[in-house]
Amino acid sequence: MHRLLHGLATLNRMLEKALHVVLLALVFGFTLMIIYQVISRNLPFMPPLYWTEEFSRFAFQWMVMLGAAVGVLHADHFVLEAFPHGSRADLATRLIRDLACLAIGLIFVVYGQEFAMSGLRRNATASGLSMIYVYSAFTVSGMFMLSFSLQRLLHTCLHGIDHMERALNTPNEIDSLDVDGSDKSPLDHNPVSERGGRH
Repeated sequence: MHRLLHGLATLNRMLEKALHVVLLALVFGFTLMIIYQVISRNLPFMPPLYWTEEFSRFAFQWMVMLGAAVGVLHADHFVLEAFPHGSRADLATRLIRDLACLAIGLIFVVYGQEFAMSGLRRNATASGLSMIYVYSAFTVSGMFMLSFSLQRLLHTCLHGIDHMERALNTPNEIDSLDVDGSDKSPLDHNPVSERGGRH
């Protein structure tokens, strides 16, 4: 099981790096197409390229789906904590969260295939691009979600949910705050009061 976890973690690290590159390219292309649309509407000598509106929308859809998959790996999605941290109810809801992500990924893969295949019968209006390239975003995102959720659940089974979250979750700034005030700044340190006054 430990070997399986190590292999899955290595695979997911490579997938995450590849996703970061793809997402960066999508953001860059999306930004350029939006800028061109704005400029071409205000400068009459620039030809309007109607396909840029479609491609910017398609890029945005892929960004949302791939970004959601990366969010599953690091638990970056919005979470409402309704129970005291460390309680049984809290542990149960944190485990249910990862199981729900696994279920959503499975739904995207199973039903997303049929949705993607329906794109073969449709083409984009301006560019003529087959919509299968757009509709398949759900299936691809679901596959990443499955892989990332499996790593989180397997890590939980082997090392516990707290260890898994420390290893995978994006650090929470609120959790790292010192609420009891024991971590004082050097300016708060008063050597005079500690010695009982200067001599």
